[in-house]
Amino acid sequence: MIIPVSLRDESYNIVLLRGALNNLNKYFNLNRRVLVVTDTGVPSEYLRTVLSQCENGYSVSIEEGEKSKSFDNYKTLLSILVKKGFTRTDCIIALGGGVCGDIAGFVASTYMRGIDFYNIPTTYLSQVDSSVGGKTAIDFCGIKNIVGAFYQPKCVVIDPEVLKTLDKRQLSAGIAESIKMAATFDSELFELILNTDDFLRDADVIIEKSLKIKRDVVEKDVKEKDLRKVLNFGHTVGHAIESETKLLHGECVGLGMIPMSEGEAREKIVCALKKYGLPTEVDMDPDTLVSYVNHDKKASGDEITVIYCKEIGAYEMRKIRTEDIKDYLNGGIRE
Repeated sequence: MIIPVSLRDESYNIVLLRGALNNLNKYFNLNRRVLVVTDTGVPSEYLRTVLSQCENGYSVSIEEGEKSKSFDNYKTLLSILVKKGFTRTDCIIALGGGVCGDIAGFVASTYMRGIDFYNIPTTYLSQVDSSVGGKTAIDFCGIKNIVGAFYQPKCVVIDPEVLKTLDKRQLSAGIAESIKMAATFDSELFELILNTDDFLRDADVIIEKSLKIKRDVVEKDVKEKDLRKVLNFGHTVGHAIESETKLLHGECVGLGMIPMSEGEAREKIVCALKKYGLPTEVDMDPDTLVSYVNHDKKASGDEITVIYCKEIGAYEMRKIRTEDIKDYLNGGIRE
């Protein structure tokens, strides 16, 4: 299946197809220098499969995890491009999760003022979220994604077959992003996620519906001026939790949705999180959490726009004082 992303300045395709990893030449121009950026959590056979299709391919593996989105790794990747003689006609491929996509995309956006970038997300979370939309970034001074750029990939290939080797915890963390999108945009998708008795069997449909939600939002609001902010449901509190704990990104987003919902919507969200073994409580000092929220990119002065869910399939945008985040925490998540 081809899902087109149509933007004003540049458009690209999302290829959602089982077995697509073995046929990249159908979708990517690999007849040039190619740097494949992968991570230690990606099975080596996936890297071999990609490199075997490259005419002049190189690879570098970074450590799995958020800490790899660093200036040191950014400089390392740039150094490799320089030493290997990469030019504006060459390209970078991200083969891995969101961390790979974020840093590889940021490197591509800045090397020689921009070279081609392809994304092959291998985690469920990156397949339905970070691989689409052009957000690239690294972390700095302990703040997530504080240095980055909007830079669209030339193509995204999503092969659901790779999910068979994905760690169960990583899979569940990714499902939190589909729960997020369904909770705010699509009640039917939410019910499918909540009630399926075989997620991997239904993964193709859930990925497709999740991607189309994100695609439709990004097409209307590339630079997150308005509508795209809805995709941050759960992220305001979630990013703060992620900065202070060792929980995975999706686990933190799931936790962040709870205080930003109410009534039956909250009950269903908690039920969905528990179904996939995701945490619904965390021990974190409210004042510490607020200090991180104050550094959130979405904050303006002492105010921040949060996304609130009162009914599954719908959302509200609320502008609140960052200090008032503590009042929302009374709705849950603290042990």
